[in-house]
Amino acid sequence: MQIYTDGGCSGNPGPGGWAYIIVDSGSIIKEEWGAAEHTTNNRMELLAVISALEFLLESVIAGDIFVFTDSQYVQKGITEWIKNWKARNWKTSGKEPVKNADLWQRLDDLAQKLPVSWHWVRGHAGNIYNEHCDDLTQKAIASIKQ
Repeated sequence: MQIYTDGGCSGNPGPGGWAYIIVDSGSIIKEEWGAAEHTTNNRMELLAVISALEFLLESVIAGDIFVFTDSQYVQKGITEWIKNWKARNWKTSGKEPVKNADLWQRLDDLAQKLPVSWHWVRGHAGNIYNEHCDDLTQKAIASIKQ
């Protein structure tokens, strides 16, 4: 099972959108997008992954899950930084509260329940599913701006 995600804003902060695509055996089995009036790129990137994993968890779809994101914030956050954030009670090394801790906690909970591996892909580099996610994200943003 492959999940491709994207999130973005028109202005940062500003109107934002997120999207995900779930691919199994080379076929898209689910795609979804959403929007928020006033948000940040990072929140949208996180919501894309959270929404996809929540869908899989609720659908009781089994198997290994490979998440592909063009956000190093998401990929490094969940694979590297989160361990220290949790050890410091959701504080950064500078003793500041972790930004988007509410979403990181949701993502961490989902990642504990599902067999997920995390992969970074370069955005706008020709990956068909990443490009499609970007198109859906732009559609989501446009729905707010109208």
